[in-house]
Amino acid sequence: MIIYMSDILCVTNCKLCREDFLIRIEKIAKENPHGIILREKDLLEEEYRVLARAVLEICQKYNTLCVLHSFAKVAKELNCTAVHLPLPILRTLNEADRKAFTVLGASCHSEEEAKEAERLGCTYIIAGHIFETDCKKGLKGRGLDFLQNVCKNVSIPVYAIGGIDKQNIRKVRQAGASGACIMSGIMTCGNIGQYLADFEFA
Repeated sequence: MIIYMSDILCVTNCKLCREDFLIRIEKIAKENPHGIILREKDLLEEEYRVLARAVLEICQKYNTLCVLHSFAKVAKELNCTAVHLPLPILRTLNEADRKAFTVLGASCHSEEEAKEAERLGCTYIIAGHIFETDCKKGLKGRGLDFLQNVCKNVSIPVYAIGGIDKQNIRKVRQAGASGACIMSGIMTCGNIGQYLADFEFA
């Protein structure tokens, strides 16, 4: 069993990447974050399958958890037992399909959604967005009180997303979150090891 010391989940977005995407993935995987979520929403299923196969191979090389996103069928075909699903997709899976994944996550935007995800067998959830972020310009963050309430209402790990940086990660942890998700920073930063270390020791 892999023991993950980091509490940071790295979420991908190849459109933000300033270098070859797989080179960036390898650099991230080398640093052993808690996991890499391959979230490429603009890809069709076959395109995603090709990319996922390559990313899984890189992550296995460095013993870094790779979580596929949205395409449960692709995950099953590639023998990947970790998948993150939007709640509407998660609801369509039967119990046997859900139990086939040892790591099963969902994105939640309310306490009720968080409770539902737990009932549906999720092993963790992502709650957000917590702070204002360029990814959701003009939308106010749900805030730390929201995060704290979600954490209190479920017994599975909660990872915060949305505007998380080294200045506010401590507040996220204090609110009860098991960790946080980062996307734009990890896709664009210069020194990935230092970037992740800044979160670890914040």
